[in-house]
Formats: sequence, structure tokens, C-alpha cells
Amino acid sequence: MTLGTIALELVPSNAEHGHERALEEARKVVKASLESGLDGVIGHVMIPGMIEEDDGRPVEMKPKLDVLDFWSLITPELPGVRGLCTQVTAFLDEPALRQRVVDLRTAGIDGIAFVGVPRTMNDGDGAGVAPTDALAIYEDLLDHRGVILIPTREGENGRFEFKCDRGATYGMTQLLYSDAIVGFLTDFANTTDHRPEVLLSFGFVPTLEHSVGLINWLIQDPGNAAVAAEQDFVKTLARTEPLKRRQLTVDLYKRVIDGVADLGFPLSIHLEATYGINVAAFDTFAEMLDYWSPPTPRSANT
Repeated sequence: MTLGTIALELVPSNAEHGHERALEEARKVVKASLESGLDGVIGHVMIPGMIEEDDGRPVEMKPKLDVLDFWSLITPELPGVRGLCTQVTAFLDEPALRQRVVDLRTAGIDGIAFVGVPRTMNDGDGAGVAPTDALAIYEDLLDHRGVILIPTREGENGRFEFKCDRGATYGMTQLLYSDAIVGFLTDFANTTDHRPEVLLSFGFVPTLEHSVGLINWLIQDPGNAAVAAEQDFVKTLARTEPLKRRQLTVDLYKRVIDGVADLGFPLSIHLEATYGINVAAFDTFAEMLDYWSPPTPRSANT
């Protein structure tokens, strides 16, 4: 049982803006989908559970609406679209996290990627449930149990295998700005029998990234040469005129798809417009999806 979906990331709106901003975001998705030819294509929205990380974030992190509240507001505006989310587990004890999973599932969230502590904390910090424990504990409640997959991270092969051993059914990649995922999944396929679904994540890079640097900050891994190369590619995209930028983005998408399509992993696509929903991003996404889309439509009953 797989998601087989195209998921669009929607970050919960700032709490200070109330409910109306959340509705505006959903309506932007509808409008951009119609204008770009993606009407009816998006199967899920992926809502990240946002927590404050560190002071170096280029865009100030303000309190966000809770994932459940945000989802309940936007879902009437997005008929036929289901939900995915990320859930930090380290700050909830087992009964509280169990109730959270039940509430999310009841509200129409099909899959939850369990994530750990922010970069400012060490693995194991927090008095709650470890993400790898959550994968096994909630198997009876949740068919689609996800983890974050970062192909450029040292030791990720063993880390991902352990998470699959614990019950992960899908991995959602960090934003991909190179084809490193091809080598990673090739090696993974050659060394393990696990074939979890992989949500390949691609993000639109606007000119604004050149002056703000939010994507550069999101994918950072100081001292990692592979990530430095990805950051250079992001900078190139931000400085390139729109048509050439789209071509470079689509070319990367094609290289990734061509490299992983025959490795035996079920594939879904996760799309992100980091600076907000706009038609330019959706036009780029549409051209990507014209090249390849998940072959199996998602089921709203999974």
C-alpha cells in the first residue's frame, strides 16, 4: 500500500494573522493550480510541524497555527485533497503522542513523518518518544509512517535502514538540489531488501533567494562538500533569468527520475514553494510533472 501521490508543502500560517490567512493560502493553491494546468493533480498537502530552531534563520520564525488547526481550516477549500504532515515526537510522552496520531488520522491526515529534535539540540534530548520508537509503536494506528531522508548526510544509509527496520514505510527527502539521491538509493537497493516509498522533494528557487538565503539555510550542513555544491546550485538558480532557471530545475528533475525510476522503490513527488505559492513555481512544477508523475493514483481510502 503506497501513497502514490503528488504532495504540495504548505507551511501553517502565522498565528497572528488568524484564520483568514490560512484560507488565503488555500485559495492561492486553487488559483495557481488552475492557471498552470495542475487542477486536480495535487493529491496531498504536506504540512510541516514547525518549531523554532536557531537565531540564524534568515526569515524570522513566528508562532504558527497548529497543524491540525491549519488543516481543518484549509481542507474545505481543497476538495479531494488529503493531508500529510511531520510531527516532532521528542516533546510528547507516549499517551499524548498516541492521541495526537489518532487526532491527525481522524482529521484526514494519511501519513505522518516522525522527526527528531531541532539542530540546536542533541539526538536523544527531550523527554518524549524517539522518532524511531514511534514508527513501531503506532503501526496499528497509521499505515503510512514516514521519516526524513537526507542523501548527502554522512551515515545516512545505515540510519535509513535502521528506520526501515523499525517500521518506516516511506522516506521524504530533504529538498533535492543535486542528483545525490540517485547514488544513495542505488547503494541502498544493493545492500538491503527494504523498498520503502520515497517522496522525492523538489523546491522552486525564486530570485528572492539571492538576497534572503532561506533555502541555503534550510539545506545547510557545514563542512559537507556535497551540500556546498547544492548550495552553489541554489545560488545559480536564484541569479538566473526565469526561463533558464526553469530549464535547469526541470533538467535536475529529469536526472533524478531517470536515475531512480527502475530501482524498485515506489515513488511520490513532494513539491515546495519555499517563499510562498505563486504561478511561476506552479508552471515549473507542471513542466516537471509533464515529464513524469507517479503512475498509481493515490487512494483517499488508504
